[in-house]
Amino acid sequence: MPPSAKPEKEFPWWLAAAGALAVAAALFVAASDLYSQVFSIVAKGIGVTVFVTLVGYTLASALGLAIALLGLSGSVWLRQAARFYVEIIRGIPILVLLFWIAFVGAPGFVILWNWLSYPLQAVGITEPMQVRDVSLMWRAVIALTIAYSSFIAEIFRAGIQAVDAGQIEAAKALGLSRYRRFRHIIWPQAFRTILPPYGNDFIAMVKDSSLVSVLGVADITQMGKVYASGSFRFFETYSIVAYIYLVLTVGLSLGLRGLEQRLRRGRTA
Repeated sequence: MPPSAKPEKEFPWWLAAAGALAVAAALFVAASDLYSQVFSIVAKGIGVTVFVTLVGYTLASALGLAIALLGLSGSVWLRQAARFYVEIIRGIPILVLLFWIAFVGAPGFVILWNWLSYPLQAVGITEPMQVRDVSLMWRAVIALTIAYSSFIAEIFRAGIQAVDAGQIEAAKALGLSRYRRFRHIIWPQAFRTILPPYGNDFIAMVKDSSLVSVLGVADITQMGKVYASGSFRFFETYSIVAYIYLVLTVGLSLGLRGLEQRLRRGRTA
């Protein structure tokens, strides 16, 4: 094939096969009383999984963008602080960080809060906070936020640095403020570079949100774990758990791919 020729668009047979399997599995679950019961119980955790993922990733994105901008600042101290944060957090397994935030960070926060609010406690305005007052779900969300912010910071940094420096200099010459340069010049171009890895990290968080089950948070995995331990239906239960995660992640992956193609067509139009 000549170098200038474009390859013919390949039919996504894998998607057709996956779709057929998904439909067949859905019909089988609907026809089986046992699988329907398992699905109805496990599906109760979908809302928690979606909440943990959306809130955690939103907070991680905001923190990651702030860390990335610090890493690109003109101050060497801010750059080194950002690099320190990224390298340290990326070097800790997410499960270990989850345990640390839940059982070390939360008690430490309670101690600090009670110390700072002691004058208010002394006059009866507030009551001392207890560790149990800090929700396990929010401990999990904070842990995922911190863990993913380090990866997202690197994605943002690489995307911003990929923007042509000449365009930034031209914007400076036109007198655009730092915010307007970022808003109108840097971010629209960086977003196209950022989107694929950024979307992949979001899909990864959907799967990593299953780690919150170790704290007893009632997500999809925890609901399956509780049902399987009581009924000993491990095969049926974890097959349903895997099916739900696959539907979520493959659906998100297809949506992300469609968005990438739409942006690519918009850029070449």
